[in-house]
Amino acid sequence: MVTYYDDGTIRIRSMIPEDAKILYDTYFSYGWHPSVDTYEKYYKEQEDGKRFVFIAEYDGRVSGQCTLVLNPIEGPWGNQGYPEIEDLTVFFDVHNKGIGNRLLDAVEKEASKVSDKVYLAVGVHSGYGPAQRMYVKRGYNFDGSGVWYKGKQLEQYAPCINDDDLLLYLAKDV
Repeated sequence: MVTYYDDGTIRIRSMIPEDAKILYDTYFSYGWHPSVDTYEKYYKEQEDGKRFVFIAEYDGRVSGQCTLVLNPIEGPWGNQGYPEIEDLTVFFDVHNKGIGNRLLDAVEKEASKVSDKVYLAVGVHSGYGPAQRMYVKRGYNFDGSGVWYKGKQLEQYAPCINDDDLLLYLAKDV
């Protein structure tokens, strides 16, 4: 296990197998529809060197996570050698404690070791409002490719649903 950050209250570390069930159980308790397979896959990809998985602990308890995909294939920068930040989540009971920013600090530091740019996608519905504001404050800029839906660039006037698959891409120099 690698520790990326630790100030005695917030700790950012690599994933261990037991984290998959904690993430799944917490997201399920929110009424979301997670799959434990997703988090088990994250761990396997971490071990295979394809993805970094950053687990946030707050006062010793798992409280969020974020991943960094080293060779993403989707989005406006897919297959161009820029890593992508995916799946940043901070548990609801510990919002506004700096955990999201500490996660991004660790992710951006690792991204800077392999590239001069990192990108991410953020949802456009109101549930993503705090993340949208945080990314802009941290210097992420919209790439100008417009809205993406279900992994594809959405053409003007194309129908879509304002769900978790309706995204805007942003990038930052690291």
